Amino acid sequence: MSTLDARGPLPITRRAQLLEALQRQGTVRVSELTDVLGVTPVTIRRDIAQLASEGLVRRVHGGATLVAQDEDTEDRSPVRPTTDQPVLRSVGMLVPSLDYYWPGVVRGAEEEARVHGLRMVLRGSSYETDDDRPQLARLIEQVGVDGLVIAPRMDALTANETIGWLASTRLPLVLVERSATVGPHHAMVESVVSDHALGAAMAVRHLASLGHRKVGLVLSRQSPTGPHVRRGWLEAAVECGFSADATVDALVPGPRSAEWDAALDAVVDRCLSTGTTGLLVHADAEAMALVQRCEERGLSVPGDLSVVAYDDEVAGLCSPPLTAVRPPRRSIGRAAVGLVAARLADPGRPAHRVVISPSLRVRESSAPPRSLP
Repeated sequence: MSTLDARGPLPITRRAQLLEALQRQGTVRVSELTDVLGVTPVTIRRDIAQLASEGLVRRVHGGATLVAQDEDTEDRSPVRPTTDQPVLRSVGMLVPSLDYYWPGVVRGAEEEARVHGLRMVLRGSSYETDDDRPQLARLIEQVGVDGLVIAPRMDALTANETIGWLASTRLPLVLVERSATVGPHHAMVESVVSDHALGAAMAVRHLASLGHRKVGLVLSRQSPTGPHVRRGWLEAAVECGFSADATVDALVPGPRSAEWDAALDAVVDRCLSTGTTGLLVHADAEAMALVQRCEERGLSVPGDLSVVAYDDEVAGLCSPPLTAVRPPRRSIGRAAVGLVAARLADPGRPAHRVVISPSLRVRESSAPPRSLP
């Protein structure tokens, strides 16, 4: 409980005061009541939700309005919250990109929200954002969301502080493709993640099954998924019996970087010098650019080098179509909103961590190496 809440009136008294304000004004805003009652916006919204469930008020954007005494109860009954369908509740969603990877997650979230009678409120952030808290504060304090599904920037200096602050609001919170702990006992925050390490291992095993004995790795420097992909690649290398040190292990800059062309050439040179015949490349844009660079240098894919992309946003549009690992984007979004809905229905349930497996789509960019009979 916050300091403000500790000084504020008791819940029963507070709700009575809220009803008195509604009887005087007809409609009240959360921002007004926080000043009058000396409690947080989250507390006010919970009081409004309780009174709405009792049929005394109707929730509106940013506040509440009084239900008329002569209003037919049959007209009001469809908007009462139920365990299975918490009608009129909203879920705020913050993702770092609205044009790559995340649209599929958002679509899955919206599909699941409709199942539970929830309204999605989408906000876009950025991988360059130093602090997600202002965006999140607006979702909580101005929009008045009842739960959050977010993919914050975890490498920002403020990340731990922001997650701790979100946990203190006691709103249902689910991290997407991120993991975090809070408090002195490092309690897990609810999360839904793709098993990227498993996806990378699947790609390596696929290439090994074709006869490749040296499978390299190329990662984008900018992707938070990279460390998980690399872990799976290393584990699969040991399993398949080849040394990661004897092949390609490269980080490349973004396509707009002045170092881009030199980085691609360095990867191709390393493949040639080490005898690497297979590559796992994250993400699609890097994989497609690398295939093009191979063609420019007289190397064929998959003849001289088999390539597996990681993400499968546009890998199938390449020539040749790229074998790719596809993270379960839609399922990630659905599972995250499902956790929020379950938390709204049962606030005391244990924290859940959901891990969903990617799939491998085999196309034309992977084949046995030419040295095999």
